[in-house]
Amino acid sequence: MDIERVNSYSDPRFDPEVLRQHGAFVVDGKYPCGFRIVDEHSAQVYYHDYADLEEILETFRFYTGHISRFYRPDGRLLKEYEDVELFDLPLEQIQPSQFYVDREKLEAVESFIHRPEDIVIPVMEYQGRYISEDGHTRLRLACKRGYGHVRAFLEKDTGGYLPDFVREARRRGVYRAEDMEELSHLEYEVKWNQFCEEYFAEVHEETPV
Repeated sequence: MDIERVNSYSDPRFDPEVLRQHGAFVVDGKYPCGFRIVDEHSAQVYYHDYADLEEILETFRFYTGHISRFYRPDGRLLKEYEDVELFDLPLEQIQPSQFYVDREKLEAVESFIHRPEDIVIPVMEYQGRYISEDGHTRLRLACKRGYGHVRAFLEKDTGGYLPDFVREARRRGVYRAEDMEELSHLEYEVKWNQFCEEYFAEVHEETPV
């Protein structure tokens, strides 16, 4: 099964809210599957074949590990996983592992974030603080809204590269979400993707065969 995440905010196959939440996926190049997050643990699933969802759910949970209950649009439960423990985390305790924010994405998340509890991010404990593994756009919005905290859950280190990203972020003066630079979508794609490609290419060269 080939599952591709849709990163566009304009796609007639999906509800705009699903797109803004980055819950749109295409299966085997032709079957749309949409996830609409309804609370910090639950999401509704829109798909043509509810008997064939396991791999799709696992793919979605790779990006949103705090979602543990999945429902049909009519409210019937499809699948339930063990709940992930969430906790309140002050913004000042969060060290970004990214140094740019996409303004287009920032505008999109503004539409469904209404309170601090709507922001749930995966973090890793690191040197007395927490590294944000994902959710940097939401963290930036939290700063702009004046939120003092967000919701978080602990995840394992993603491949061991996050401390390297943090060192680079600090070298660039990024210690908190407010320090990240806002860029246009095009600038973000060029600068962030270029950094990631160069980093992983260098790591690959240094890894013994």
